[in-house]
Amino acid sequence: MLRIVTDWSEAQSELKRICDRTFDESMVHKEATVREILQTVKRQGDAALVAYTEEFDRVSLKATELRVSGSELDAAYQQVPKDLLDAIRLAHRNIMAFHQQRVPKSWVEFGEDGVVLGKRYTPVDRAGLYVPGGKAAYPSTVLMNAVPAQVAGVPRRVMVTPPGEGNVMNAAVLVAAQEAGIEEIYRVGGAQAIAALAYGTATIPKVDVITGPGNLYVTLAKKQVYGTVGIDSLAGPSEVLVIADHTANPVHVAADLLAQAEHDTLAAAILVTTDAGLGRQVAAEVERQLENHPRRTLTEKAIAHYGLVVIVESLQAAAELSNQFAPEHLELEVEDPWDLISEIRHAGAIFLGSSTPEAVGDYLAGPNHTLPTSGSARYASALGVETFLKHSSLIQYSPQALHKTASAIQTLATAEGLFSHGESVWVRTAGSPDRDSRPSLGDGTDSTPPAS
Repeated sequence: MLRIVTDWSEAQSELKRICDRTFDESMVHKEATVREILQTVKRQGDAALVAYTEEFDRVSLKATELRVSGSELDAAYQQVPKDLLDAIRLAHRNIMAFHQQRVPKSWVEFGEDGVVLGKRYTPVDRAGLYVPGGKAAYPSTVLMNAVPAQVAGVPRRVMVTPPGEGNVMNAAVLVAAQEAGIEEIYRVGGAQAIAALAYGTATIPKVDVITGPGNLYVTLAKKQVYGTVGIDSLAGPSEVLVIADHTANPVHVAADLLAQAEHDTLAAAILVTTDAGLGRQVAAEVERQLENHPRRTLTEKAIAHYGLVVIVESLQAAAELSNQFAPEHLELEVEDPWDLISEIRHAGAIFLGSSTPEAVGDYLAGPNHTLPTSGSARYASALGVETFLKHSSLIQYSPQALHKTASAIQTLATAEGLFSHGESVWVRTAGSPDRDSRPSLGDGTDSTPPAS
């Protein structure tokens, strides 16, 4: 049953508890396990991947079978129903169109005295995309990771995903990957897959950036390899916060809360409303919709531990609680969502109005569904094209510009005690009209200019 809270302090405390739900005493042991897996793969390469796949996924394979074959990729199209193929292609078009609008442009600016400044964007050489698998299948996750890399122009994009029962790969996942231009796919998952991407093996290439959500072990592995490679984020359990007023439909709100709770026993589903009657109706409706739910056991656990209804006095108070929680998904089920959005400071994705359930964003609206969780929306953003790009500053000074600024540069270098910094300017500007003598370094250093 959804817990209903009316006290402000209690609501803040509950939201903090939910935000911190992934941290427990077993974390240290899990981190040690992940560290051992990473080091073993680093030392043993493909042999370790084969051994861990058998241990964790109960799938036996040879190193030569790690890469999904061309015949498997071709066969996948024969196994996917036409309506699913059409939906995958529609999602791909929408996601592609959205991310093409987000490509940052290189620029150059020509200033006074021959000063040229700019910024140049270039893609990473290799990107590794992690897609959860095993018993579940997530073609949408394939698209959300692959398309931004595709749009960014990453030359080599590889995907890793756990094999299914009997070493069978999910056809929809393979089709989604190919629709997004990925044909280099490896049947390996878990922390061992992250290790393979970070360090490289005889079969799997070392990449520059790793993206994609996974279980706690995958997240901990990404955390530990960060620095060796770049990562998108440290994804925690999924969460939704719905702000609703008297105009919201309790059946709709309940369905949206359950849509989040059915992900995982750690998923969070929160309603903040100004209408106490609506809060009670939603709680009752959640119970009704759970009665014949195909994932009832899992979903009930999530609702029982991390489901919450908070009653507040105003939409401004609701927005403040939401900002404190910084939800991954925020739904504004209110009369005028565009008026309320000005109060929202922190959210991974914002869904406006009663006709915009979070599922729209999960699958095919276009914006990325790989979002910051566990309060990280306070400083982080969705996965995007920028994740696969890096930028270099462009700087060019003319002799005139260097002469004009030489004194200031040397003064700053002197203040920091960095002799050669100043010297690198002095040797280029000595003898210029405004540089008759070198500034004193204040430490007795001989200031005689070098012989030309």
